[in-house]
Amino acid sequence: MTGLLYPLSRALLFRLDPETAHGLSLKAIARVGRVPGLRAVVASQFSAPDTEPVDVFGLQFPNRIGLAAGYDKDGYGWRGLACLGFGHIEVGTVTPEPQPGNPKPRIFRLVDERSVINRMGFPGLGAEYVAAQLRGRKAGGPIIGVNIGKQKTTALEDAAGDYERLVDIFAPLADYLAVNISSPNTPGLRQLQERGFLGALLGRVAARRDQAAEDIGRRVPVLVKLAPDLDDEQLLTAVDVIGESGLDGIIATNTTISRDGLGHPLAGEEGGLSGAALTEMSTRIIARIVEHTGGSIPVIGVGGVMGPEDARAKLDAGASLVQLYTGLVYEGPGLVKRILRGLA
Repeated sequence: MTGLLYPLSRALLFRLDPETAHGLSLKAIARVGRVPGLRAVVASQFSAPDTEPVDVFGLQFPNRIGLAAGYDKDGYGWRGLACLGFGHIEVGTVTPEPQPGNPKPRIFRLVDERSVINRMGFPGLGAEYVAAQLRGRKAGGPIIGVNIGKQKTTALEDAAGDYERLVDIFAPLADYLAVNISSPNTPGLRQLQERGFLGALLGRVAARRDQAAEDIGRRVPVLVKLAPDLDDEQLLTAVDVIGESGLDGIIATNTTISRDGLGHPLAGEEGGLSGAALTEMSTRIIARIVEHTGGSIPVIGVGGVMGPEDARAKLDAGASLVQLYTGLVYEGPGLVKRILRGLA
């Protein structure tokens, strides 16, 4: 859907409520992924084959642009999404058991701001379903990450057990794991970013990662996804704890609860804000992390990547890789190729 075709498709999709439109889009690309010949045709249109691979976290990524968690929560469409040129795809957030998430409506488009507010609350079919979607992957495709989160009903004091269970399930199936402790839509979850919780949690996750490495014969990198709403002291404390734990990287950032500068009628909706309204905030956080660590901990930059200039800004701030999601909603499936060409 290049040229004028995606704007037409977007106009039709935007007549639907956002969650319905997303579901239809995901089903369509998932169907593409089930047909090898069709996959090849779509990939020929949307991939940028002349891009240079990059080594990060001990993995070789086909290119620097990935799909952020949240788009394919249940690992349903990753084969089709790979045809759009992504160098990596992060599925999830996955919880140990199925859960419905928060009541609908729970996604809101702020079209003039090219942004979205969501309060999904980790809806999904659970770890076993997602694991079934990832079994049997063949070498040579995109890097697949799995973003893991605690069950809504699990107390913060018991959250480490959920993450340990998810490491056990997905270490054999994923190329990397991402610990989500920063969604604003699961009550209390962001408290896990505080030193009192974070050190113990990440210590247990790191130990489980090391045990998994012995069991499966390879070390699966584990990253931590942080919120953009931490103040400077909170941010640097969290970064220090991540470094002390021996985990492998940081994803910066999740969605924001800030509404600074937004005058949209829907700006008062609860949830996490993504898209262009988050671009500068997330880039600042990336730069601060890299400055603080001297680049010793690799960072995936995410938040408001709507075009090549936004991706370049995050790489210039020190990110090793970049992810997008809301940009795909507003700019269409040709966005990845356009970014990669813009970065070349």
